[in-house]
Amino acid sequence: MLCNDPYNTHYDVYLEVYCMRTNIFLDDELVESAMELSGITTKRGVVRAALEDFVAVRSRKDLRELKGKIRFAEGYDYKETRRSGL
Repeated sequence: MLCNDPYNTHYDVYLEVYCMRTNIFLDDELVESAMELSGITTKRGVVRAALEDFVAVRSRKDLRELKGKIRFAEGYDYKETRRSGL
């Protein structure tokens, strides 16, 4: 089934987006809290936003993985950068 997602505004002829329909039990209080915090008015919307946030957070590099892989420019002063508000 081709997904008729109202948020999908990409009109590429070769793009096909498939959705998976499923039934899940949600904690009503948790959903209400998420809707209040996000301003999203539908359960579908808040579940979608939560899944997008989950994927984004889990996709980020762990800073510990970068140890020893980053070289800073000569004369770089992170304390000065913090003080200047950049």
